[in-house]
Formats: sequence, C-alpha cells, structure tokens
Amino acid sequence: MGIARLSCFFFLTLICSAQHLDAIHAQRVEWMKNRRAAPLPGVYRDFRAVPVENYDPALLDAARNDDVQVLLMRHRPPAAIKGFVVEPTGDTRLPALPENPPSFDRTKTRELEKQFKQHPDEAFALAGPAMFPGHWDVALRHASTHILARELSEADVHASWNAGRIYLAQDWLCNPAGFFFMVENSLGAYDIGDHAPALKNTRFVANLPVAAKIKLIHNGAAISEVSGSKFSFIAREPGGYHLEAWLTADGEDRLWISSNPIYLDPPPPLELPTGEISSRVEVHEDVAYLDDGAPLHTLDLYLPKDKKNFPMMVFLHGGAWRSGDRSAYPLFGNRFAAAGIGVAVPNYRLMPRNPYPAQPEDAAAAFAWVYQHIAELGGDVSRIYIAGHSAGGHLASLVALDPKYLAKFNLTPATIHGVISMSGIYDVGGLPEFQNANDDPSPVHRVHPRAPPFLITYCQWDYLGLPRQAREFAAALKETFIDTKMVYVAGESHISEIVSTIKSGDATTRAILDFIQ
Repeated sequence: MGIARLSCFFFLTLICSAQHLDAIHAQRVEWMKNRRAAPLPGVYRDFRAVPVENYDPALLDAARNDDVQVLLMRHRPPAAIKGFVVEPTGDTRLPALPENPPSFDRTKTRELEKQFKQHPDEAFALAGPAMFPGHWDVALRHASTHILARELSEADVHASWNAGRIYLAQDWLCNPAGFFFMVENSLGAYDIGDHAPALKNTRFVANLPVAAKIKLIHNGAAISEVSGSKFSFIAREPGGYHLEAWLTADGEDRLWISSNPIYLDPPPPLELPTGEISSRVEVHEDVAYLDDGAPLHTLDLYLPKDKKNFPMMVFLHGGAWRSGDRSAYPLFGNRFAAAGIGVAVPNYRLMPRNPYPAQPEDAAAAFAWVYQHIAELGGDVSRIYIAGHSAGGHLASLVALDPKYLAKFNLTPATIHGVISMSGIYDVGGLPEFQNANDDPSPVHRVHPRAPPFLITYCQWDYLGLPRQAREFAAALKETFIDTKMVYVAGESHISEIVSTIKSGDATTRAILDFIQ
C-alpha cells in the first residue's frame, strides 16, 4: 500500500523495549504541551497529504478522522471519494527522507503487540506497518507529505505539487503545523520550491513549533546547524537549499521534517521602467498642498487632458516611512491619467527625523488639498480615492479609518470614495517606528462599519508576514460589512508589483481600473 511505501522512509533501526517506548511517549507528550504554532507568514496554507494506491473505505474513514486533506493517487478516484482533494501523481517520484528499514527482535513479537496497545504510535514507528497491517488510524497520523497551497482546491494543490512546494514530516513525533522555511531579501520573500534572486541581503529563515536540531543543506552538505525553534542564515551561493529538523527522544535523534529545496539563482539585471508622458496627460509639478513652504509638503498631478469629471487617486509612496519620493512615480501617474483617472502623488515627512504621526497628518493634508482644488482642474470631487503601496498602503488605510486626521481640515472619511492598498502593512504594533505612539496606528485595529470600500492586493513574493496581514485585514473589514475586494497577484514581488503597474495587462493595474471605473 502507499502508506507502507511512504512510511518506510522514516523507520530507524531499533530494538523495542517497554522502557524505551515509555520514554519516547513521555517526550512526545512534552513536545505537544510546549508546541507553539504561529500562522504561516507567506501566501500558502499547509495541507496534509498521504499516498493511496487503491480505494479502501477503511483508509478513507481514517483519513477523515486524522485531518488528511489531500490524497496522492496514481489514478482518478471513484466518485465515492468526497471531502478530499486528489492530486494525481502519475509516476512522479515522491520526495523522501533517507530510507532506513527497521529491524527488531522478532522473538519479541508478542511483547511488541502488547506494547502497541499501550503506545500505538511509538510501536508503529519502531516496527513498521508490516507488523500492524490495517491500522490506518495509526498509519495516517504517522507520516505525511505536506503541500503548501493557497487554497484547498485541485487547481491550487496541483500547481503547488508541480512547483515542489512540499515538505515531509513524521507527524507522530510532533504536529509540524506552523513550520515554515523561506528566503527573504529586499525584493520579497520566497517559499519552498521557489527560485529566489541571490542578493547580498538574502537570508534563509525558518520557524518550528518546538525546538529542534536544524540543519541547512546545500549541495549535499550541512552548511549551518543550530538548535532552537527559529533559524536565520545569510547565503549567497546559487543552488538548491533544503532544511532538516531533528528531534531527540530517549537519547536518539530522529529526523522530524525534511523540506524540498528553495533555489537561489543569480540575480537578473536591474531593469528600471522607461517611457514617456502621454500627449493625453497634463502634468503639474511641485504643487504645494500646505502653505508652510516645506519642500516635502508638495505633490505632482497627472491629469487626463480635455476631460471633465474624472475620478482622482491620491497615491502615497512606500519606503518603510523612512524613504521614497514622488519623483519616482511619473510613469505610474501617467499610466492611470492616460486611462482617464487623475493622480496626485505627494511627498510626506519621513522618519526618523519626523516621527509618527507626521506621516498620516501629511497624507490627510494632501488629500484635503485635492478635495478642495480638484474641481477647478476638471476632477470629480465625489470620486476621490486614496491609495498607497507598502508603507503608503498603511497610511492610506489609516487616514480612511481614523477620522481625526481629516477632521483638521473639516473633512470626514466619507469624502473618500474608496481605498486602494497595495502590499500594505496593517498591524504595526511590533515595529520600532511606532513604539512611542500615543495611540495604535494599526489599521486592522481601527476597522469600523462606516469605512469606505477597500481594494487590497498582495503578491506571491511579498515581504514576510504581509500576505497574512492582508488576509486578516480583509477579513476584519468584511466582518464589519465593509465592501472589500482582495486580489492576489501571482508572479510579482513586493517591489516588482508597483514597478509592473505600467505594463500592459498587469494584474494590479487591472484590479485598480476595475475598482475605480
């Protein structure tokens, strides 16, 4: 059976004893008590899968009871199989941990059978499925193939299987849920199976629900070994890297988790977007939105020529609240102005010289200027959107949810027709930039039923944690009955998402145009 074939990867050469099983069981109980499973920070969820070669109702019942969600089958299953996603594996080789068949004193078979009744998981692990045929309930919680996919659907599971977004685990030792192994750098974060650019700041990171011995393997050799529940390692050499996690029970190390590789590739040449301002677009530069003469209190306007009553978008740049400038966005403004949408791109005061709340105060001031003046330039004052990327998404969301910022200009968030947040940050409570704040500047904690509609985007290789924040923020808005649309952008990183908005057919641009028009 398929379970036996998968399980043989995990057995160790052991001589069974009651004391040994008791000690292993006690350690497993300790791991289960101490495990901490945080939500995965990337775009994927963790689904348990087991290989099945033949239809067996008893096996399927056990799978349902043991939280198996995916069946790995060579052939399309009977219509009777319901409640599972099926991944047709064909002749695809399953990833495997090192194979080490079991051995034990066969003269002690009866003793082993007695021990199986007391400690079934431990005895099964020591002796193997051949000793205990038909015990699907134990076999299915013994070891699993874990598939990282966005949704529990055949399309998403199949795409992740083909991309190698897989890790194997001896689940019987400890539930691995909460494990992740990723690469992050200045462009974004990359998951198991991905190809990441090998930049100078490229770092492997991992998290486990319990402390373990962690090994990072490159070209067949361990290049880093640590003990703990968190792992971090800077690497620049191209090639595939996979992670192993080992647990120690009764003095013996056992391979608990083995991931498929993440690949580091030579970075592609940097290609900055190029282009010219369309003849259909009118540009106004260095417009002061406050009368204090401060260079940062200025904005650029990109307006559709010879049009009246066009919608407006106030776009706030990213840069971790510390960097960024409106001068980097003429092609962005041109892209939407050419499509009939006016764009205002303001600067705002930056940290650390100007601590919070200078940034949302300036964002609100820029929006207020547009509200007060855009009708003179042909814009529709009833259709003004506030938008932003990264830190700008945080500011746009905060101004739309906290009325105190616009109240300084005798306006309310009701004047905002909609919010567009691209790869934004919605929970900033743990960031040092906001430790001295007198209030909570996290949009996810400011949601209320009078908020304007939201468009939220996040991308496949977004920064670590931002996909989860986007999902949680969208869920909070929807729970408060706010009109909310969330868009996942495949094939883009945190940085490339905003750069690609000027490209024809870009998914983020299409979502913004649909939201506004």
